[in-house]
Amino acid sequence: MNKEAFRKISYGLYLVSSVKDGKFNGQIANSMFQVTSEPSTIAVSINKENLTHAYILASRVFSVSILSEEAPMNFIGLFGFKSGRDVDKFKDVKYRIGKTGAPIVLDHAVAYLEVKLIKEMECGSHTIFVGEVVDYDNIRNDPPMTYSYYHTVRKGKSPKTAPTYQQEEPQAAAAAPTTAASYVCSVCGYVYNPAVGDPEHGVPAGTPFEDLPDDNDLEGDP
Repeated sequence: MNKEAFRKISYGLYLVSSVKDGKFNGQIANSMFQVTSEPSTIAVSINKENLTHAYILASRVFSVSILSEEAPMNFIGLFGFKSGRDVDKFKDVKYRIGKTGAPIVLDHAVAYLEVKLIKEMECGSHTIFVGEVVDYDNIRNDPPMTYSYYHTVRKGKSPKTAPTYQQEEPQAAAAAPTTAASYVCSVCGYVYNPAVGDPEHGVPAGTPFEDLPDDNDLEGDP
């Protein structure tokens, strides 16, 4: 069986944020879709280990910022590969408080939705949260980032806690050099250039390929 079949499914790239006891947290998610138009409802899949999952369960509200194609990789890395238990993700980010009290991230967003939770459905490692859209707006008309664009053009990776994460085969863990300066994974197509580093994952320029952390260390928002 070829796992590339899963990459043919269309996804976007979204920033899901929530609130708990006056504190904010958010994470990158790719599994979000509209369920109905009357009333307007959406669903989003969030890993049960993620801090944002606990915030949504507690407050019963969340927001979704639809990200632009040009969202910087270090911004995606902050919300996709770092834990809100360790860092304040909102410290240097432009946001506003929505009608529900949830934060709405405006940086690098083309639109947003604000949601009140209706119900949740347990699905193994994840919970699907279904909610009614209570506010929304278009911010700019830049193209939204798709998951395919993130992988093929931006050369992004999936955190271990993502619903679309696929475990690489052991023999694919090592990458072969493509040029004197860069390496590429034979399975996911991830390209690493030591001269550039990997700002999305917090790897500074000049870090040798051999010193890169394993994928299992690049978790989302545990």
